[in-house]
Amino acid sequence: MKYQLDATNLLCPMPVIRTQNRVAELAEGDILEVRCTDPGVLHDIPAWCRINGHEVLDQHRDDASIIITVKVHGD
Repeated sequence: MKYQLDATNLLCPMPVIRTQNRVAELAEGDILEVRCTDPGVLHDIPAWCRINGHEVLDQHRDDASIIITVKVHGD
């Protein structure tokens, strides 16, 4: 399944915390598209994914937002 998370207008560390909380609710193989405005997420979310075993599928900008697509992997 594919899900979306709106973390726009949140500053570090809130986008990562919201991503972590949402991923905890998802199943292995699910896709989460996180929309953010804090440029720090370009480093922070991929680092969180590496530490926790999830995969960043894509990172891009869309107008004023940064969109990071994460694939959820099991523990």
